[in-house]
Amino acid sequence: MQLWTPNQQLQNGKFTIQKVLGGGGYGVTYSVLDASRNQTVAIKTLNPIHQSQADFEQQQVKFVQEAFRLVQCNHPHIVKVHEVVNENGLWGMVMEYIRGQDLAEYVNENGKLPEEKALRYIKQIGIALEYIHQQGMLHRDVKPNNIVLRKNQQEAVLIDFGLAREFNLNQTGSMTNSKTEGYAPIEQYERRGKFGAYTDVYALAATLYALLTGDTPLPANFRRTGIPLPAPKQRNPRISDRVNDGIIKGMGLEPHERTPTVKEWLELITPTVQKPKEENKPPQKSPEVVSTPQTPPKVENKLPQKNPVQKSQEVVSKPQTPPKVENKPPQKIQFQKFKFEYAKIEKKLQIIKYPGEAEYFTEDLGNGISLDMVYIPGGSFIMGTEDAEIERLMKKFDYYRLRSERPQHQVNVPAFCMGKYPITQVQWKRVAALPKINRDLKPEPSRFKGDNRPVEKLSWYDAVEFCARLSKATGREYRLPSEAEWEYACRAGTTTPFHFGEIITSELANYRATNTFANEPKGKCREQTTDVGIFPPNAFGLYDMHGNVSEWCLDDWHDSYQGATIDGSAWFKNENNNLYQKRVNAVLRSGSWHTIPAVCRSASRSNCDRRDNINLNIGFRLVCVSGRT
Repeated sequence: MQLWTPNQQLQNGKFTIQKVLGGGGYGVTYSVLDASRNQTVAIKTLNPIHQSQADFEQQQVKFVQEAFRLVQCNHPHIVKVHEVVNENGLWGMVMEYIRGQDLAEYVNENGKLPEEKALRYIKQIGIALEYIHQQGMLHRDVKPNNIVLRKNQQEAVLIDFGLAREFNLNQTGSMTNSKTEGYAPIEQYERRGKFGAYTDVYALAATLYALLTGDTPLPANFRRTGIPLPAPKQRNPRISDRVNDGIIKGMGLEPHERTPTVKEWLELITPTVQKPKEENKPPQKSPEVVSTPQTPPKVENKLPQKNPVQKSQEVVSKPQTPPKVENKPPQKIQFQKFKFEYAKIEKKLQIIKYPGEAEYFTEDLGNGISLDMVYIPGGSFIMGTEDAEIERLMKKFDYYRLRSERPQHQVNVPAFCMGKYPITQVQWKRVAALPKINRDLKPEPSRFKGDNRPVEKLSWYDAVEFCARLSKATGREYRLPSEAEWEYACRAGTTTPFHFGEIITSELANYRATNTFANEPKGKCREQTTDVGIFPPNAFGLYDMHGNVSEWCLDDWHDSYQGATIDGSAWFKNENNNLYQKRVNAVLRSGSWHTIPAVCRSASRSNCDRRDNINLNIGFRLVCVSGRT
């Protein structure tokens, strides 16, 4: 048996043990000085009890397998695992050391939490659980003790993956029956049972119960004998009915009584004031889905959407007339649903497609041309790139703008609507025919011609003029996206370099695929733009977020995020409330058909002169903030 002691050195002096941080029924965790990183880290091993058991080697194999999987995880609300080390036959998981209190300590010192604060932390951990479930793992030990609040931040981090295991949904499997009373569902009391995301749903709901009442919930095995679970509202009358009912649903004694996924459970407990439609309906009873084709029809000159932006070439060739009613009041937005399939690059470079669904509204531009705007729900995300990843990419690609992606920072983004596609040439031509606001617009500026191709060769001022004309004609506020809105929408809940995953391929995007990002094979370089919508969208239902054309953002260019806004708004000075007087460079996102894959990442930033230095790589897409509830 091994129990490391203070000042003991590991890995030939790379690590020096400082103290024991704590231990439990599964492992023991140490505070360790990492000489290579010049910082304190945490190392977890199996505890002496497990080391003395006959099946220790088998348990270590499982421990190491899951540790290696966690090394691949990169999520702001999951403790970062740096590496796995072996010291004299004992494996250790090297993790980030988080300075702060766990939620159990916080509640003991401060009492039960206000509902708003508790929901903030639970939502953050819920998003983290969704992420690990997508990796095929369960946490199996969610509880207040395993959620740490970063010091001086409103950010919760899920720790202690000692009980984490792979799972096959609804299939009977064997797992250790280690558990924490009060937070473990009934299936964890059995060595063999059906496990799924609902296993962690129970523990997350139980954690919310504890945060709001200050009490540990009644253990599941007691409840099975017929003892009822006291309703949370009995312990704390200030709990809303919505949250009270959601906790009871999430803590359903049997798996089928709970929601099958964390996402569905979060929808039960989260206020729906930002939802544009059907906010009083439970998610299980959503109205019939309006299906929209994922890719453009083969018939030339039609956009890939149910309401095509162009009926025929003959219609577009007629003189363009502005809408008869200028300055018309905005009509109430009618949202519809559409289904799609988004893609992920899995192990062995397999492209796996998953079903998605989103809401959108259609703006009628006249002459059979329309614009689809997708509803993007509000939320928080970590913007930018880690320092270590920036330096790794610098060594590989020698791209100086990578350093502008620091420091990483959390941004809270309100809900908004964003164009399903970059603005196309037929849409541009239609709006360019509307009355001038401040500057003239060329009706056909693009080098690569095609009605359904993205418009390009535009200055930032051209894009702003387009927004102004469309806003005046529709009565709604259209504008360029802020840089934070763009990255949030591109990521669609992911933390990987691309919304597809760790790599990119020419099967999923239009970029200079003769260059590679990681271990993917070289692909096709098309040397021009392609029709919008021919590649799969992201999980929000947005197409062409990586490559095709670079996209203007509203923000001024800054060399780093030092001092950046954290509320999702654009970071710029509006000279005399006149966008046309701006002179500094503006931000570009997305990469293009011409750029290497590193420049097409979700976090990648570049910039260009706002003035009339037009470029055949640059287009834009719209944001609409009108009608937000």
